[in-house]
Amino acid sequence: MGRGVAGKLIDEHLLAGRPVVGEEITLRIDQTLTQDATGTLVMLELEAMGLRRARTECSVQYVDHNLLQTDNRNPDDHLFLLSAAQRFGLWFSRPGNGVSHPVHMRYFGRPGATMVGSDSHTCAAGSLGMLAIGVGGLEVATAVAGHPLPLRMPGIWGVRLVGELPDWVSAKDVILEMLRRHGVKGAVDRIIEYHGPGVATLSAMDRHVIANMGAELGATTSVFPADDEVRRFLREAGREEAFTEIAADPDTSYDVDDEIDLSTLEPLIARPSSPGNVVPVREVVGEPVHQIVVGSSANPGLRDFAVVAAAVAGRTVHPQVSLDVNPTSREVLVDLANLDLLTPLLAAGARLHQAGCLGCIGMGQAPATGRNSLRTFPRNFPGRSGTPDDQVWLCSPETAVAAALTGEITDPRTLPGRLGVDHPTLRLPASPARGDRLLVPPLPETEAADVELVRGPNITPLPESTPLADRLRLPVLLKVGDDVSTDEIMPAGNRVLPFRSNVARMADFAFADLDPGYSRRAREAGDAGHAIVAGSNYGQGSSREHAALVPHYLGLRLVVARSFARIHWQNLANFGVLAVEFADHADYDRIDLGDVVALNDIAESLRTGGLWLDNETKNERYRLTHHLSARQQELLAVGGLLPHLSQRNPGQRNPGQR
Repeated sequence: MGRGVAGKLIDEHLLAGRPVVGEEITLRIDQTLTQDATGTLVMLELEAMGLRRARTECSVQYVDHNLLQTDNRNPDDHLFLLSAAQRFGLWFSRPGNGVSHPVHMRYFGRPGATMVGSDSHTCAAGSLGMLAIGVGGLEVATAVAGHPLPLRMPGIWGVRLVGELPDWVSAKDVILEMLRRHGVKGAVDRIIEYHGPGVATLSAMDRHVIANMGAELGATTSVFPADDEVRRFLREAGREEAFTEIAADPDTSYDVDDEIDLSTLEPLIARPSSPGNVVPVREVVGEPVHQIVVGSSANPGLRDFAVVAAAVAGRTVHPQVSLDVNPTSREVLVDLANLDLLTPLLAAGARLHQAGCLGCIGMGQAPATGRNSLRTFPRNFPGRSGTPDDQVWLCSPETAVAAALTGEITDPRTLPGRLGVDHPTLRLPASPARGDRLLVPPLPETEAADVELVRGPNITPLPESTPLADRLRLPVLLKVGDDVSTDEIMPAGNRVLPFRSNVARMADFAFADLDPGYSRRAREAGDAGHAIVAGSNYGQGSSREHAALVPHYLGLRLVVARSFARIHWQNLANFGVLAVEFADHADYDRIDLGDVVALNDIAESLRTGGLWLDNETKNERYRLTHHLSARQQELLAVGGLLPHLSQRNPGQRNPGQR
């Protein structure tokens, strides 16, 4: 039986375990990616591990999230990250260079390589034929230090693409169609592999759009073949020598199969406030719109901005609409200028922002209360934009620009008849702008050893770890529903993210949007600890490990859920929090806030599978299940991944253990 692209990548990097669905495997990692919202903790973890030099083919630290410098905290952290990159032998992408994923794809991506990143959209690099997986920062730190990645072997979901996209429909509509069909839990514990004749009609950046938002389906990652289009992309980037052809064998069999006829797709849009709440644009036309934001890692290509610029050329944005343009890289900005597309945007009324994530992570461009904002972004979780009562919709650039011109949600296919706007015909440059000289290379090892880390007052040490006791008796201090995102566990935005390297200060904001009293109750419970009860898909979204580390700092020892999102489940174990599931989902309804629950003989019960939760308040008992490997059970016993590594490598510095 033949192998697909994902199977080949796994086989070539497999170090231990059997690639059988559900079993734990370990993979050799070639590259790592970190960004500033998560990178400060990664660098503190590298310091705690006593690392001298990165042991990967390539590791890059980007600054793309926290670009607003309203006080000293963000620029202080940028200096810390630069000094840490120099100290540990990483590349450094300075503020304003652009969003990590498309920049990495252009300058460092390599077909056939594996990569982990402390950003859930790391999977975008699957567009080049890479196995790129978003994980928590601690697992990125261990990869930088040369350790393999442990992973529960996912199933492979083959999605066959046929046909070609019609006018006014683009790659964003492909991934929105996947979300329309399958929802935000549809690809949990799966790798999505796109294949078939339709793939050849998609550019490398089109594939980036689709692979990027595989994270919204809950996928471990997404992969495309490395074909002539990938070769062309690398040639334009001046790196054709990095190309290696990778294709699925003709007789490949997948664990799950699906097919999309691209020619039948229509413009789609995700309603507030979930990427899975997808409907055809034609069903919601006429909804008034007050803001359009174009950009983000979910539509980062020059083509995505050029479509908007060409459509508004010679016209004016509707008077009630703010059209915000977030270039995703310096190169996109330069190319728009060189193609004479920047002037039409500005003349039409667009507001131009610096290259980076910005509004996508709630760093500026917050919409007005209760007013519709259409964005070419990957996520629209409640409050993520920075406005508590936000109404954020996700769509393609074509749908976005149609609303910018009309002031209401508009099917872009109606623009020719309604406004005389023809579908843009684009001539993109064969040699796009280059910005690699603005990437700071690693220092020689002899110089790196003398670099001192630059610590601003907001850089604080990592919290101490706490081994998991063999008996837990805990009050339930929080109960939440289904699909709670890491944005709701540990909010982002300009109010919170500047404290990303100050765990004690971040703790004030834990679950603030869901239950403002949680942090106070947790502090009052103190070292006695507490439990959280959750619904299904708990911890979806961002890979930020703060969502595990900060509640653990506040005393979280146990999370009982109907099910977990992959990355957050891993992060909980890495920081010593026991994550288990209800065997009977109906038992979720039997536990109330304030109930006292208990687990006994935890180590033995995890090993044998005989795990029971006693509700002492109600005098009831619930059967639990778990997916923790023997390795994860070992690290829980010592308080998490860092102390576990310290025990295996006695010469390594330990950040502390209670």
